[in-house]
Amino acid sequence: MKLTSLAFADHAPIPPRFAFCKPDPATHVGLSENLNPDLAWSGLPAGTQSLVLLCHDPDVPSEATDVNQEGRTIPQSLARIDFFHWVLVDVPATLPGLKAGEFSDTVTARGKPGPQGPHGTRQGVNDYTLWFGGDQDMGGDYHGYDGPCPPWNDSIVHRYVFTLHALDIARCPVEGRFTGADVRAAIAGHVLASATLTGLYSLNPAVAAGA
Repeated sequence: MKLTSLAFADHAPIPPRFAFCKPDPATHVGLSENLNPDLAWSGLPAGTQSLVLLCHDPDVPSEATDVNQEGRTIPQSLARIDFFHWVLVDVPATLPGLKAGEFSDTVTARGKPGPQGPHGTRQGVNDYTLWFGGDQDMGGDYHGYDGPCPPWNDSIVHRYVFTLHALDIARCPVEGRFTGADVRAAIAGHVLASATLTGLYSLNPAVAAGA
């Protein structure tokens, strides 16, 4: 089973147009195009009835004291946690892939609606829902894909891991509003095979080169 993209190779930089934010010399960051990347898969195992796609960043700082603070740098030694960028379930096994910009083509303040998505899919809320919680201008439920926006003062390049799971069930057993953690728990025991594709991204000019 294999997962690929025309947008970036495995463990190569993600182009800014597929990110939530892009570098800005004057303000550190600015909003980007926020396109979902194209994805294609092959070699699904026999008996696959549906697919689940998760995208997460395992390199998010575990505490936010230094995040995006002038004169400070987030140390490499800081413990890191997962941040989900895309939670997509009920992807038909007959579908060969997803087109660029098909699920997201802009930054949507307060989040895109859901859970219904193209091709009969359902989309969970990503972790921008928590990040913008309480923000009067941006707060809301962020369904579907929202791309990278790592802290501009982080000392490490962040990894964005797209994981495709082939399931032996036609419908993921989650209901209503659901998260990446909910899906991980729900598909336990139903995964026939998995494939990953990892992209790299940074907004820190000091570490972005050669990301």
